[in-house]
Amino acid sequence: MVKKTDEEKPVKKEKKSAKKDDIPDWVTDEIQNAKFEKPEELKRTGYILEIYDSDNKIDTQLYDPVEDGRHIVTLDLPKKIKTSDLEKGVVYEFTFDQHKAPLSKKVTEYLQKEKEIDMNAIYQFELKTMELLDVGSSASVDEELEE
Repeated sequence: MVKKTDEEKPVKKEKKSAKKDDIPDWVTDEIQNAKFEKPEELKRTGYILEIYDSDNKIDTQLYDPVEDGRHIVTLDLPKKIKTSDLEKGVVYEFTFDQHKAPLSKKVTEYLQKEKEIDMNAIYQFELKTMELLDVGSSASVDEELEE
């Protein structure tokens, strides 16, 4: 039984070190309750990397970056676009809204110093329309989201 006690102690130490890695509540609260500014409409060409049917989202690789420098973004799909109509690896022109929620200087500095994460805003992307651009293909997915 002494061996079991010795084995349990490292487990407890692991839990303590895991707590050190946790992000404080004040940081988590600000991130979860971030206030998004008015969306900016963007047009980018790229292709679909992954389709998430259950979440109605797609991961896209864009040829030109979005504001924060990323080329890979997850787009929320409108209900009018069916995931079954989409193809991976073919070139589309995506028109989407970029929603930005700036983070406070205090949170930005914490993430940079303590977690080595460069992040000064939260972004969300909502697809509005997409058009198939592949040469030689007559198929087109050009769905408009009615407002």
